Amino acid sequence: MVQASPPRNARIDLLRGVAISCVLLLHFTLAYGLKDSPLGTLIPHKLLGAMVYNGNYGVTIFFVISGFLITSGVLQRWGSLNRIDMRSFYAYRVARILPPLLAALAIVVTLGSVGVPHFSNTDGGNNLPASHFLLGAGSVLTFWHNVLMQSYGYFNYCLNVYWSLSVEEVFYLALPPVCLVLRRNWLFVALCLVLVLYAPFYRAAHADNEIYFMYAYQACFDAIAIGCLTALLARRAPLPFQWRRPLRLGAATGMAAVYLIGFGGHEALGFSMMALFAALFLYTAANDARPTLCAGGLGVLLRWAGRHSYELYLFHVIVLALMRNVLNKKELSYATRLPWLLLFLLLSGALAWLVARYLAEPAGRSIRAWADGRGQSPAQAEELHGEMVDQKAGTGR
Repeated sequence: MVQASPPRNARIDLLRGVAISCVLLLHFTLAYGLKDSPLGTLIPHKLLGAMVYNGNYGVTIFFVISGFLITSGVLQRWGSLNRIDMRSFYAYRVARILPPLLAALAIVVTLGSVGVPHFSNTDGGNNLPASHFLLGAGSVLTFWHNVLMQSYGYFNYCLNVYWSLSVEEVFYLALPPVCLVLRRNWLFVALCLVLVLYAPFYRAAHADNEIYFMYAYQACFDAIAIGCLTALLARRAPLPFQWRRPLRLGAATGMAAVYLIGFGGHEALGFSMMALFAALFLYTAANDARPTLCAGGLGVLLRWAGRHSYELYLFHVIVLALMRNVLNKKELSYATRLPWLLLFLLLSGALAWLVARYLAEPAGRSIRAWADGRGQSPAQAEELHGEMVDQKAGTGR
């Protein structure tokens, strides 16, 4: 029996907004720096560095959210994991992921093929021809761009950001057959625990290479597995409401502490700790449709960013690459660095909204209506897709 999905969860949107903000701030700082700005004057450099250079933890948070929301969506729609409809699941994932991704890849490949700086395959000392886009963009669409980076390093400023989408795509691809083959929840839980336990050892063995300890499937699947386990726990043993606020505060404090400590020297367990605190936050937010207390302007902006985090993920790097062609780091003065950051955020947000409003949402509705055409109207299909379809794929460096 397929059931309608619950309304959007404002707390999860807030967490997604925080995660994507960390990623955007990281990428801007890598391109332009913030020490030579008013922030560098007001905030000690060591603290400022911790605030801006640990943005890859935002990716870990996204992986946990992905595992949580996708698993929750399957349970909501089909009642149990072993009843998942592979055709419908894959169609809904395609509906959410593919339309804006194809648009982003078209922009990057077109500009890169004509040699526009920061779009071509010349990063990391590489000088790869335009024909390499067949491999680069193709790997994004076939779930192994992170593996390609292990061979070439950082070769394309824009495309390399999409490594984490490959991790998520493999999760989406594997989930239905895994659920149907294992059939029993305890076997699914056992598989998730194996992934959770193995990842720190893998990261420790590759602590000297960030493309391995941050980007490899083996380094990331533990966060997704923790999210899956949290969804199962929330369904089986919902948290009493009186415990939610103090535990949520503890989870937020834990995430902030792990973030500021950073992953340098903590490659093995830092990502595990961030994933566990993010999972605790999600556990406190599960099945809670009440409005958040963070109702001020910042909270509104973060929730909006969370709702549009996938489009922000895909297109912010395109905006940043274009801006780098207008002004490079040396040309940006102390007084103009923060306005340039604000312009980057505004342009990224505007482009994300336009893509969501005029491409992702209408194309997604059409694909879902086609997928659910077997006896369901487009309105019914739209009602059913809910939070599972609106889930954002992870973001990366």
